[in-house]
Amino acid sequence: MSRAPFHLGIALDGAGWHPAAWRVDTARPAALFDADYWVSLVVEAQAAGVDLVTIEDSFGLQTNGYGAFELRGDEVRGRLDALLLANTIAALVPGIGIVPTVTTTHTEPFHTATGIQTLDHVSEGWAGWRVQVSGRSHEAAHVGRREIPALDPARTATGADEQQTALIRQLFGEAADAIEVARRLWDSWEDDAVIRDVPTGRFIDRDRLHYVDFEGENFSVKGPSIVPRSPQGQPVVFVLAHQRVPYELAVAQADIVGITPHSDEHLEQILGELGDAELRVERRVSDPLRVWAEAVVLIEDTREAAAAALAALDELHGAPYASDAVILADTAENVAAQLLRWQQAGVAGVRLRPARLPLDLERITRGVVPVLDETGALERPSDASTLRERLGFAPAANRYATARPETAELIESASR
Repeated sequence: MSRAPFHLGIALDGAGWHPAAWRVDTARPAALFDADYWVSLVVEAQAAGVDLVTIEDSFGLQTNGYGAFELRGDEVRGRLDALLLANTIAALVPGIGIVPTVTTTHTEPFHTATGIQTLDHVSEGWAGWRVQVSGRSHEAAHVGRREIPALDPARTATGADEQQTALIRQLFGEAADAIEVARRLWDSWEDDAVIRDVPTGRFIDRDRLHYVDFEGENFSVKGPSIVPRSPQGQPVVFVLAHQRVPYELAVAQADIVGITPHSDEHLEQILGELGDAELRVERRVSDPLRVWAEAVVLIEDTREAAAAALAALDELHGAPYASDAVILADTAENVAAQLLRWQQAGVAGVRLRPARLPLDLERITRGVVPVLDETGALERPSDASTLRERLGFAPAANRYATARPETAELIESASR
């Protein structure tokens, strides 16, 4: 019996997801702001057959949680712009999805859409967008257009705090509009709009460019895009979600939703909540939503050694590392076994967060991936030429496409 393909993503962030990772011997803290460092990480992932990498970003310096901003001197602070970095990587490393994080809260959706389209052109069809909102007041202060009160997502989980819940709905409603604008703009040029006919002097067919005419609560966008339709038509949209409102955003607009189960029971609960969200909101994307699980990964030769390595990092940090995702500190074989259990439970893929870079990335690619390969879980179409094809999504139809007169005549003749 053949197994459904199981997809693998790697979440890249600084020196790794543990805040003390930059202090271990294998880290490269001096290279964190060099493009070559990031290219080397993606080359490692691509060579192992990883489907995509994501690149973290935000509208402010890194901080912990959603409380008061703290400029700690013992953690990595500062990063390269994810979208610009993604374009650099994409030009050098072919055949792997490059999915930068771009925040919707303070970014004009037109700029986001054209930036992701440009990445799709540069990568020749391997672009994606990890959608993120900004609920941090210090990030809003960088832009100065609005004030955002202190946000504590934990207080919104039950819906008891009406003010917090309203803010969450506002931020994610704006994100939904931003994705809708992007998707319309990505379609605003038909595939054959660019003619380049020197004898007639026609570079484009004006009839194949379309206004998107979006009107929403937060912005209006006329269109069309300034970028011609890109190889995928619709780059892959990834949303990380933890509760009701983000689940609704993912169900309505995402291609992939990232979830963070901490146990089999928790996974079942999340899948149920996603199912409930499907009953409440209308899906605006033709392909079914793909569910990916997330985990922080630290790998050693034995489970005891992995626990000791995690404890050593925690000691350097001065406190146990806490994550929204489960922390898998274990052997490569045991990590692979957990991923396969998720697959059997209905999860379509995983996005793994290496605790230490490049160390745990290499232990994923050289330890976990071979184990998964042996099961056939990572079988892929050999001729996939875009990220959409690699992940098994259907070709993206253009909502504005119109039939040429000769095409209409053929259709009419066939119906006689």
